[in-house]
Amino acid sequence: MTKPIPDKAEVAVEYPDKLYIGTFEQTSRFDAHLDEAGIALSLHRIGSADVRKSVHMHFHYALFAEILQDLAKTVSALPLADDAHREALRDAAKALYSALAKGADDDGSKSPAANKRSRGK
Repeated sequence: MTKPIPDKAEVAVEYPDKLYIGTFEQTSRFDAHLDEAGIALSLHRIGSADVRKSVHMHFHYALFAEILQDLAKTVSALPLADDAHREALRDAAKALYSALAKGADDDGSKSPAANKRSRGK
């Protein structure tokens, strides 16, 4: 289920002979969820055919974990005075940590990793 983008996202895809750049603002929508193989993220800019676009990305769990580790190493780039962004990121990281620690989704069903552990794999 998509929901409104609370801020802004910019996407650039570069090929040897082409460059595609897209901006997704508050009128756009996004979806982010876990599946059996990793993290799925979609950005959707709605509207007429000349402005409508979407981006779909999928990161396997090991890559996404490495991305989180690299973000942690570079957090010093975020100014200490930027309390609003620091708090939003901290709260989101805590929510992800808490959900992973519980081993269940919001609906009470076990996550793929929890299912794997419960089967002894």
